[in-house]
Amino acid sequence: MEKLKVLIATDSFLPRWDGVARFLNEVLPRIALDFEITVLAPEFLGTFKPYEHINVKRLRLSSRVFGDYTPARFHYREIKKEVSRADVVWTHALGPIGALAMFEAKRQGKPLIANIHIFEWELVHKSPGFNPLVSAIVYFVVRHFARFMYNRCDLIFVPSIEVAEILSFEKINANKRIIHLGVDHQKFVPPESKPDAKRLIGLNPEKVVIGYFGRLGREKDLLTLYRAYMRLRKTHESKVHLLVVGSGVPAVENIFRNKPGITYVPSQDDIVPYIQAMDIYCLTSLTETTSLSTLEAMSCEVAVIATPVGAVAEYVKHGKNGLLFSREDKYTLFTSMRQLADDPALRESLGSNGRKTVLYRFSWDLTVEEIKEVLKLY
Repeated sequence: MEKLKVLIATDSFLPRWDGVARFLNEVLPRIALDFEITVLAPEFLGTFKPYEHINVKRLRLSSRVFGDYTPARFHYREIKKEVSRADVVWTHALGPIGALAMFEAKRQGKPLIANIHIFEWELVHKSPGFNPLVSAIVYFVVRHFARFMYNRCDLIFVPSIEVAEILSFEKINANKRIIHLGVDHQKFVPPESKPDAKRLIGLNPEKVVIGYFGRLGREKDLLTLYRAYMRLRKTHESKVHLLVVGSGVPAVENIFRNKPGITYVPSQDDIVPYIQAMDIYCLTSLTETTSLSTLEAMSCEVAVIATPVGAVAEYVKHGKNGLLFSREDKYTLFTSMRQLADDPALRESLGSNGRKTVLYRFSWDLTVEEIKEVLKLY
């Protein structure tokens, strides 16, 4: 029986590490034997290990840089050709590749599925550092463009009911299917020894390690993390240490480089040892859909402090499996850090309950089975 031809059109993919790339890195190998998969993705610099049974076609980058991101050029002919070969088009974000694939899929009458990883209008509004007038104009344009494009879809995959409700509020009325993200429970595990985990990456095992890992973009609001930590350090200098792992906007990276009491490490292919060394994980983001990094920290039994953005407020329950604080509220973040730094029993309780939440609700196997079920309808 001939396999269904699925075209993955994405504006983010390995070797660039971000939430979209990590999602595809988990899902695609798991569905590769069920479908004939072609991936259209930007030609990012770096080392990429090809997947078995998946055809990856790279499109050259443009000369424009937006923060830490360089989009692909507009490759209309190549995208048109690949859409014509596909039975189903599955897009990931509204960059030059995703948007053109969506347009061409509808023009050719091909089934179109979109995956929501970000709210594009919030991302462009909160990340580039425009002046207020330009920011307002960009927000208006991208918001209406996203509404127009997503309403052309036959189906939209969303990671939570909260995200579905946000899209409906934005008058994006296409059919939606909730597909939760997953976590590899066998990989993201608590360490056998927290002190040994800290020693392994060169940290003092006596310190309470507060951490962040992921992309260093402006919308992550890591300046709030820095300010809250520096306030904590005034009274807890001998007790705490900040670990930041990731790459992104140079100006954001420089916040943490060569600072006392802070260890900064660029993006790592294997993030697990760094998570296992953390006692507290902080998500300060201004916008998220799910936050895979928060789920992975919880899976490693790290106590989390997070902003209630996107689906985070759905699975992080304040005082039970984590702590929540309002966006840009550095004082509440500071007091939450101080509370957890001084109370190891509370850290342990939140961490243990966090892993139970992930084990119960978030599994890549469940994610993949639901995706297969939908794709096989076409």
